[in-house]
Amino acid sequence: MSEPSPLRVLVCGTNFGRFYAEAVRRRPGYVLTGILSRGSAASRAFAQSLGVPFFTDADDLPTDIDAACVAVSSSISGGQGTELARALMDRGIHVLQEHPVHLTELTGNLKHARKQGVQYRLNTHYPHVAPVRVFIEAARRLVALQRPLFVDAATPVHLMHPLVDILGQAMGTLRPWRFADPAPLPVEIGPQPFRSLHGVFAGVPLTLRVHHQLDPSDRDNHALHWHRISVGTEGGVLTLADTHGPVLWSPRLHIGRDADRRFVLDGPGTGRLGLGTTAVVGTTGSFRTVFSDLWPEAIGTALDGLRAAVAQGGDALRAGQYDLAVCRIWTDLAARLGPPEIVRPAAPRPLAVSDVFPVPDGFPRETTSLPGPASPPGSQAAPAGERVGPSPRTAPPRPEAAAYSPSAEFFDLVAAEHTATSSAPAVAALLADADLSTGPVVDIGAGTGLVTEAVARARPDAEIIACEPSVGMRAVLTSRVFSDEDLRARVTVTADSAPDLDLPDRISVVLLCGVLGHLDAGERARLWGRLTRRLAPGGLVIVELMQFERPSTLPETRLATANAGRHRYEWSFGGAPDGSEDGVMRLHSTWRVYRDGAAQAVREVRDSYRWTPLGLKDVVAESGMTARALPTRPGAPPLAVLTRTPGGPGEAAGPRLPHTRAASGAPGAPDNGPSLVSFSTDG
Repeated sequence: MSEPSPLRVLVCGTNFGRFYAEAVRRRPGYVLTGILSRGSAASRAFAQSLGVPFFTDADDLPTDIDAACVAVSSSISGGQGTELARALMDRGIHVLQEHPVHLTELTGNLKHARKQGVQYRLNTHYPHVAPVRVFIEAARRLVALQRPLFVDAATPVHLMHPLVDILGQAMGTLRPWRFADPAPLPVEIGPQPFRSLHGVFAGVPLTLRVHHQLDPSDRDNHALHWHRISVGTEGGVLTLADTHGPVLWSPRLHIGRDADRRFVLDGPGTGRLGLGTTAVVGTTGSFRTVFSDLWPEAIGTALDGLRAAVAQGGDALRAGQYDLAVCRIWTDLAARLGPPEIVRPAAPRPLAVSDVFPVPDGFPRETTSLPGPASPPGSQAAPAGERVGPSPRTAPPRPEAAAYSPSAEFFDLVAAEHTATSSAPAVAALLADADLSTGPVVDIGAGTGLVTEAVARARPDAEIIACEPSVGMRAVLTSRVFSDEDLRARVTVTADSAPDLDLPDRISVVLLCGVLGHLDAGERARLWGRLTRRLAPGGLVIVELMQFERPSTLPETRLATANAGRHRYEWSFGGAPDGSEDGVMRLHSTWRVYRDGAAQAVREVRDSYRWTPLGLKDVVAESGMTARALPTRPGAPPLAVLTRTPGGPGEAAGPRLPHTRAASGAPGAPDNGPSLVSFSTDG
């Protein structure tokens, strides 16, 4: 079966349109065919930098364009985006238009699409941003479990339209809705930035706070905050702390009482007191990663929706009824709030976390002062190892091969959930029908064996070689294998380290999860050469990477908490470019152990290792193989399967998997938010 032809996409506009262009360029299944703009020198230069044609008039467009992204303001924002969208539809071009669009224009656009026999979609953008998708999917699960009791939401006025869409998707419906007029402000306090109103949304009581000020020439830069939403049930409160994450889960506080009405704090029935007061799901990156990763990926998801609509055909107006309802609700809210106050404030001074929270010596203060080579003069770099109590206990630097051993005892506390919700299902589905008769499955950098075990469960006929050089990780791996009779019969554990590990003559599948970045370019080249010589015809190489493709500064961020017995464990992660080696990062992982709810950690264990950021396109170039992204939960580390390129080194006749677009980010996929790390290792 032949692969579908790539969708040829025109991008209109070069302000927000730059994110559309990036999404089209990086997402499989699409080809950027040109830029349409008014003709500024900057727009021409942008098109030239992308190597695509530049147009200033829709009448001059070629006839082979399939779809257009209209990232040009509509009339509600003083632009001609709607007129352009309709002109493109007149040429038989499918259109994805950036919000906001007035209800009357949206209705007209959908009718125009029906008339012209094309597809039209309005992109509210923010429901596709990965942390928002985490929140939406969690909210859908929550309201399926328990009746929602309230919704609290806050938004800047210019993002109120996307907020309605987020709420509709989170609650699973829009109806019934109704709103009261905003509460009046006391005259004596003067104008205030926020207006509040109450209502019912999806049949649930809603409190809405809107930052009701706007700088017409610079809307985004003067919002006091972006989307913040809480959905409450009797079991707890789910919160989207910000459009770009994280998502929080706060279980309901409920303590039993004895006959004398005193709290029962110990004994039977008190197990739920061990619940964390608030769990932080997902991570937060920098504003730079919002622009480089989150927004293009979100636009890519919206493009996938348009592409699916094109493939299915059908009536655009009928398909757009939900969008029309969202727009009606937004219009109702806007009418009740009235015109926003026009402001033109000076540039604000954003504060860093260290401006607000004093940090003890030895801990990272700014995004540029993480432990390690990027620390500023005078700060003390903490080597991989353990700290006990409030005073650091220093240890001699550890060799790179020892990375992961200090923190191996904690690894599964967070890696198990990641593996179960992301890599394991994708790998199991891929291997379900794979031919494993030609050789063993080789798991390089098997870590504690979570993926190894998942492969064994998915394929009871598989022989597996699990290679792990880290002593601490290998100890857990070996224990996992020894404790299960089935694994013990089929899994061989070795201490081999890439690239010079002992390989069988023939291999059916190779797993490289969280491994390649530990190797330099020469080591990766040597590994690829050895693997391709031994990979059986039709063999597969599964690769999991991290979510950054170039050295970045990652402030230390708490990514997970877990409880066991009387201890609470907190995991933090950070990183920075390695000042001594171009293109390389030092990543830092810290585990803190708290006993009986104490504020002071009784133990702190630090781990540090070298990582070369690289993306899937780099892996394809280095390996000479063909890649297909595997569907995982949105926000998870990239996961892909490689197969030999026809005519490439070592290629022989045999089945190949089709090279198709990944389904990651599709609505309905579970998501725990952007993840900075993958959970398998290799020294």
